[in-house]
Parts: sequence; C-alpha cells; structure tokens
Amino acid sequence: MKNKKILLWPLVNALGVFIYVMAVAWVLTNGERIFGQMQNFWGPVAFLLLFVFSALVTGLLVFGRPVYLWLNNLKKEAVEMLLCTAAALCIVTVIAFVINIILK
Repeated sequence: MKNKKILLWPLVNALGVFIYVMAVAWVLTNGERIFGQMQNFWGPVAFLLLFVFSALVTGLLVFGRPVYLWLNNLKKEAVEMLLCTAAALCIVTVIAFVINIILK
C-alpha cells in the first residue's frame, strides 16, 4: 500500500469518528427536546443500544482497514495505519478540548 494512502485513510477514519461523535452528541444534547422526557423502560434501552451501535461504528472506522490489511499479509502497513489512526484521533481529541476551553 502506498504511503499516501497509509496517511490518508487514518485522517478519513478519524474525521469519520469525529463527525459520528458530533452527531451522537447533538442527539444527546437535544434528546429531551426531540423525544420528550423519558418516563419508561425504553429510554434507557434506546440509550444503551446507541452506545453499543457507537462502539460498532467507531470500532469499524478505527480497526476495519487495519484488520483487512493484516488478513491480506500486509502486517507492517496494518500496524502503521492503526498507529496513524490513533495519532489522528489523539490530535482531533486535543483540538476538541482546545475548542471547548476557548468557547467556555
């Protein structure tokens, strides 16, 4: 796999995780306005299902392509991509904290 793609995919994956997390955070922030006050069993069920689904989506974005590469005997590239994705997610997280501090 070319070095450009090894660097491009982690950025795309990290941005995908960021966008997905922003969407879920928006739903959670506006949940009462959208769904009303939850007064029964199904509110916590929906929240936990969203939590499990979020683990699936972010897991696929972070680990999907590295696992694919690993299974195709591109082990060095798989590890590189995973580490680059972790670094990109770390940078996105730091940026989110900085924005939060600035807007506070």
